[in-house]
Amino acid sequence: MSFHTCLRHCVLGMFVLIIALNASSAEAAFDFDNGNAPIEVVIPSVVPIIFQSVSPSDASLVLRYTTLITNSWFDAIAPYHQTAVGVNSKLGRRPPHERTNRNKNVAILYASFRVLNSLFPQASANWRNMLTGAGLNPDDNSTNKQTAVGIGNSAGNSVVLFREHDGMNQLGDEGGRLFNRQPYRDYTGYKPVNTAYEILDPSRWQPNFVTRGTGLFSIQQFVTPQWAITVPYSYNSPNSFVAPVPVKSNVQNLGAYKQQTDEVLNASANLTDVQKMTAELFNDKIRSLGFSALFISQTRNFTIDQFVHYDFLTNLAAFDGGIATWANKYRYDAVRPFTAVHYLYSNTTVTAWGGPGKGTVVMPGSEWTSYLGTADHPEYPSGSACFCAAHAQTSRRFLGSDNFGWSVPAPKGSSVVEPGVTPASDIVIGPFATFTEFENICGLSRFWGGVHFLSSLSAGRDICRPIGDLAYEFVQKHIGGNVN
Repeated sequence: MSFHTCLRHCVLGMFVLIIALNASSAEAAFDFDNGNAPIEVVIPSVVPIIFQSVSPSDASLVLRYTTLITNSWFDAIAPYHQTAVGVNSKLGRRPPHERTNRNKNVAILYASFRVLNSLFPQASANWRNMLTGAGLNPDDNSTNKQTAVGIGNSAGNSVVLFREHDGMNQLGDEGGRLFNRQPYRDYTGYKPVNTAYEILDPSRWQPNFVTRGTGLFSIQQFVTPQWAITVPYSYNSPNSFVAPVPVKSNVQNLGAYKQQTDEVLNASANLTDVQKMTAELFNDKIRSLGFSALFISQTRNFTIDQFVHYDFLTNLAAFDGGIATWANKYRYDAVRPFTAVHYLYSNTTVTAWGGPGKGTVVMPGSEWTSYLGTADHPEYPSGSACFCAAHAQTSRRFLGSDNFGWSVPAPKGSSVVEPGVTPASDIVIGPFATFTEFENICGLSRFWGGVHFLSSLSAGRDICRPIGDLAYEFVQKHIGGNVN
């Protein structure tokens, strides 16, 4: 396989290689003059910590992490751009002879250091190693706006100052809590109508049982419902983005309720290896959204500025889309497919996927579960359909084209859900010739995975395409310096 072919089809493998090389080659110093610190230093350092901290499918937290980190990059290099102004900071403009890759890389690393210590204080040793490994001093706290170190620290500190109290309860102190703080805990007072043990209202969300197969079980809580009231970047209020009422999820419309449930069961009974692996890909927000952005950067030969602007843009759009989506999830509190199946078919049998390695079987309806693990929040509208639509729309606007060309190899037996079994042979997910195809398949993957009804996909997409436009216009104003 040629280098360029590998670049287009094996970005995931290349990224894993970058992480491995960074971990094993301390003597290979980072090249500040020719390198790209976000891709070569920060991302390989951050991704393992994200995976240790949360599931890569926990969108509200993953997107918070990636958006705040890329926000710090944007603000850190703004002083070295001809016109750009930071989002959370105004650090002046450095003269043309200082607008070097070296200064940009230094500023990015110090900005990242400040934000990462805020987001992941438990990994402070990792962040110190990230800087020392690149030859920088983690104890340099300068905020001198005439130096790259001071600009980076100032940019990162500005993001931290604003975002630690933006409504997400990052520090666990919302509501005046002083002791035993619980970061990201709900403070809105949300309570589910149903319990994990009993369906009291089959139209509403039911917390699910969660287990890792060890005999220990936990019950879901609505993860970060306060995302719905977190401060967005590109608009004022999520109340401008109200999804249509999910009428088919109302059990009073029993025919429609049953129809959409049967559609999920039919998809479950006919899952292909490609559908399973596609569902797994888009369930992981790092692999799907994050690595596709790396692919764009590599194949378009982006400069540091271009990569930072694009990566911040796509993350911001998904983050702002998530706020509006969570506001609608809170508003409608809609039933998940697993609850609807159990409600309709608890006393009869269904034909569907029977669990890892089981294939399609006839089973009691009470034993049905989705191929993907059910996320811990109400069903409607689909967050993933939203994130992919926002990502796709900003990409179209930024690149001036719908062309994409991304594909992801899925080796034999590489499934997370059915390891060693699926896929039965090496396959390729995609190729996604266009961003339109990417966002459509992303939405469908949630239906194939059994965690969303079809109407939820279009609702998420229709909310977040316009937010993608707003995000693009927001970032372009800051790149052009057209802000107050």
